[in-house]
Amino acid sequence: MGDISQSWWLLLIRGIAAVIFGILALIWPGITLLVLVIFFGAYALVSGVSALFAGFRHGERSRAWLIISGILGILAGIVAFVWPGITSLALLYVVAFWAILTGIAEIVAGVHLRKVIDNEWMFIVGGALSVIFGLLLLIWPGAGLLSLVWLVGVFAILYGIATISLALRVKNFTSRAGMP
Repeated sequence: MGDISQSWWLLLIRGIAAVIFGILALIWPGITLLVLVIFFGAYALVSGVSALFAGFRHGERSRAWLIISGILGILAGIVAFVWPGITSLALLYVVAFWAILTGIAEIVAGVHLRKVIDNEWMFIVGGALSVIFGLLLLIWPGAGLLSLVWLVGVFAILYGIATISLALRVKNFTSRAGMP
């Protein structure tokens, strides 16, 4: 329990990064592919590094899923930066598969955390939103880059809010439990 409560701020950073990324994507709906790739790559790297760091700090139960989520985020960010001239359809598939795999990892981690923290459903909701978002991108790939920008922006804001809420719950749980 102490491991989770001491790293609540990592969840907060991931949530804030997601909200900022989502707002930037919505503010500039006519964004170019290169800027979208850079925004996505930066967010995926921050999210991946945060999850990876948290994975090494947590106990055995959730460690593997957080590490997997972190590695997927870092790899998605690297792909976005190494191939910035990627086509919109290829970017759509990178984002879709990253969202689905990361979402599944977060759902599993949330299920494993249910015996350790209260309101773990927020972690599961964030993972479910990620999976739904990825599936929607796969179902309607022809929606175009502008639609992708809006979908990414809305998803990132909703996911960020869910993650920030979880971080604050974990922090509050720490205070109630009398943990340092």
